[in-house]
Amino acid sequence: MANHALLNNVEHQHLKINPARSTHLGDGVWYSETFVSEFRVAQAHYPIFFTKDDTTNTFSPVCLYGINKDENLFLVNQQWQAHYIPLSMQRLPFAIATQNTMQNGVATQERMLSIDLDSPKVSTKQGINLFLEHGGNSDYLENIINVLDNLHHGLQENQPFIKTLIKHGLLESVSLELDLVNGLKHNLLGFYTINEDSLNQLSSDAIAQLHSQGYLACIYMIIASQVHVRDLVALKNEQLMLQKHAV
Repeated sequence: MANHALLNNVEHQHLKINPARSTHLGDGVWYSETFVSEFRVAQAHYPIFFTKDDTTNTFSPVCLYGINKDENLFLVNQQWQAHYIPLSMQRLPFAIATQNTMQNGVATQERMLSIDLDSPKVSTKQGINLFLEHGGNSDYLENIINVLDNLHHGLQENQPFIKTLIKHGLLESVSLELDLVNGLKHNLLGFYTINEDSLNQLSSDAIAQLHSQGYLACIYMIIASQVHVRDLVALKNEQLMLQKHAV
């Protein structure tokens, strides 16, 4: 369980972050949330699908990194083997917390930076310093603040986009049967994607509206990203072959 604390340069003066990427360091997740303005770069590397929270009935776009739960096929030798890491993974082990404050007698919520003190990335012995010797933010921490700010604003783009997809009936559940090198077939379930039949049946007015909102390009990016499922299968097959030869 995470142990988040508001970051400050007094209590956390000596904290360091291990920049390596591995399952042991908490990067072993098979997907993470992405957002509309990140689609352009993300779709060049990862399949983009949607997950559904059955409790709230809300959808979220995600980048897929593996075909099994808790599997990130991009993690090799303490590194992430892709030219771009989505912001939702770059920000680890940091998060945005909110704190109630009073400004001119008005109650407001102020965004604060928090850190998971129990993350294996956090140390006082080795890694990248969070703070300078006299208490200022390191370049690394300034970058994290920028990442979280972009992520915060980016995630706010998602629900208007998803509401539009639902309005036009453009989301459908997907079931993919994947052939693995060991002769087994793996079913990828639980995700949603764009219903291309519904997309093709939209009126010219609806298409024009999607285009004016900037959503039409996003829809086609999501569709185009599906080609990377075969990349995940190739990575999984490579992993299985290495395991076979290691036995």
